[in-house]
Amino acid sequence: MKREATAAALADAAFELARERGMDGFVVEDVVQKAQFSRRTFANHFSCKEEAVATAAVTFENANEAEDLIAGLPADADPVDVLHRLLKLQLIGDHLWKMHELMSLSKRHPTLEPYVLSAFRRLQTAAEETVSEFSRGRYPESYPHMLAGAVYGAILPLLDGSLNVLLPGQSADGQSDAATFDDYLETMFGCLRKGF
Repeated sequence: MKREATAAALADAAFELARERGMDGFVVEDVVQKAQFSRRTFANHFSCKEEAVATAAVTFENANEAEDLIAGLPADADPVDVLHRLLKLQLIGDHLWKMHELMSLSKRHPTLEPYVLSAFRRLQTAAEETVSEFSRGRYPESYPHMLAGAVYGAILPLLDGSLNVLLPGQSADGQSDAATFDDYLETMFGCLRKGF
């Protein structure tokens, strides 16, 4: 747990510096000073500042909540419902905005993009593993991969601003045709349940 807390502190410091100064406005030394760790400690967790910044947006403090959520579901629960609940845990308000801001940063600083995609892929892989473990052979082996791929592929346009969807806390100023985040999730999971 201490290792995870150290990595999270370094990643959060890097993310804050990126927000404040842009990716070109700080170096690893600034990150370690802000987080009050050594450069060696940074190197034990991250290969570069870009990796640290991207990791900050996909680090969860509520991992136990996800485990509790899954443990509390009936054994015959539908994998779509499992993924829906898991996604709602992952994309709570502040975390969703952090991911949205990370996508914006990657548009302005292309060196960040591969790390953002890698971090987002880790979220998708964790969801695939959760659905696979939960479904325990009731579905074809490829099902969790297809399901997680569809869901996380549908989330990316929200994060990068390609779709006109209001994120939690965002006002609809002049966007009368914008869907809310919750409405978008319900539509997406409705399509998954019924088929397209």
